[in-house]
Amino acid sequence: MAKLGITPVILSGGSGTRLWPLSRELYPKQLLSFSGGRTLLQDTLCRLDGLDAEGDALHAPIIVCNEESRFMVVEQLQQVGRDAQKILLEPEGRNTAPALTLAALAIVDNGDSIMLVLPSDQVILDSESFHSAVRRGGGLARENKLVTFGIVPTVAETRFGYLKLGQRLGGSKAGEAKASMISSFVEKPDAATARGYVESGDYLWNSGMFMITASLWLDEIGRLRPDILDACRAAYEEGKSDNYFRRVDAETFKSCPPDSIDYAVMEKAAEKVAVVHLDAGWSDVGTWPAIWDILPKDLDGNAIRGDVFTQDTSNSLLFAEHHLLATLGVKDIIVIETADAVLVANKSHAQDVRKIVEWLKVEKRGEHLTHRRVYRPWGAYEGIDSGERYQVKRITVRPGAALSLQKHQHRAEHWVVVKGTAKVTCGDKVFTVQENESTYIPLGAVHRLENPGVELLEIIEVQSGSYLGEDDIVRLEDKYNRDNA
Repeated sequence: MAKLGITPVILSGGSGTRLWPLSRELYPKQLLSFSGGRTLLQDTLCRLDGLDAEGDALHAPIIVCNEESRFMVVEQLQQVGRDAQKILLEPEGRNTAPALTLAALAIVDNGDSIMLVLPSDQVILDSESFHSAVRRGGGLARENKLVTFGIVPTVAETRFGYLKLGQRLGGSKAGEAKASMISSFVEKPDAATARGYVESGDYLWNSGMFMITASLWLDEIGRLRPDILDACRAAYEEGKSDNYFRRVDAETFKSCPPDSIDYAVMEKAAEKVAVVHLDAGWSDVGTWPAIWDILPKDLDGNAIRGDVFTQDTSNSLLFAEHHLLATLGVKDIIVIETADAVLVANKSHAQDVRKIVEWLKVEKRGEHLTHRRVYRPWGAYEGIDSGERYQVKRITVRPGAALSLQKHQHRAEHWVVVKGTAKVTCGDKVFTVQENESTYIPLGAVHRLENPGVELLEIIEVQSGSYLGEDDIVRLEDKYNRDNA
């Protein structure tokens, strides 16, 4: 019998609360780069390179993400030359157990495979140790074990759940990671309890990474949470495919009970759960101090990105995206500057950032949802200025991309091309607009903006009218199968 292959299942949801203002609800942390290089999602994909070197068949990943971020996910895959066999779109987050169930259903459509379940928002610095752990986990999963990965703790951390180790498992190959059976899953402890766990050597951090065959997961979720399986199966079967996107049925999926992989299955089947010990420079980068921990620092212990001046500043995290950031005589602080918001906090209060997001939601403000720069499948737009009955945007359109054929009920638009060449449809006319030229789109006119060239198209759009909201769009035709925006 052929050796069962491995299918990475990359979970790319998230609400973007703890790393605000850089992370937003519609632009969560896995889509961000904190070092100036690859994003966390891209690192997760690239970390898989070489896993098939010892005979494990490594299949293209399945990615589970929300509807809003699907095109950003595809673009980030393309940037690092990767592809996905399927991207499953959740209309609403229901936690990790339903997400994994959807992935398992997609896999068993074509047979069976070992799912390597990876959150897309973690950092692992030592890829070789990670590969060793995955190889050990794959062997255990082929023995029909439910496999999780436990992180060798470095501090008495209270933010994580812990795994209490049981019987040590033998049979590992030379150079492979250690493995044990699980004695019990332990909730997030207080500080004193966490210190005891770490000192005992009998506990590992719960990483949220797993390996399990798709068929076994469906058996276990069906046995322990048949309501989740039934809702996911119905939502998947009633969904629609669009290239490698699979859109599950929204109303059916929203009726699915939310639950995590741990609570739904792993803790209830603890006697079947093996844990692979992972010591590979792991971080969940869940708070700003965790970001500070993993970044290179200057001689004063400052992690800096952007246009930053420091004087008598130490042990601080300083990010400047749009303006000069200058600090004098401070230490242990976090300053994150973006186009529309600035966070200033003591590192000891970083866990309270989510309270800001909660306040923004209560006040019905938009800074928790998106950045000033809003990404679309065709490119992006960014607000520059606005006032009574007008607003100004900078619009960039990727080569070969096109906005929808649309019209507006309440506004007219002026377009000035500042870079590239625009192909414009306005009414029954189709024409090109070159750099330093402009055109006018009257109120109610059917129109489309396209980039027929090989370089980025950039225009300045001036909107004028009685209502300028993004929902003033009547879409007539769209290559990306969208209903709005």
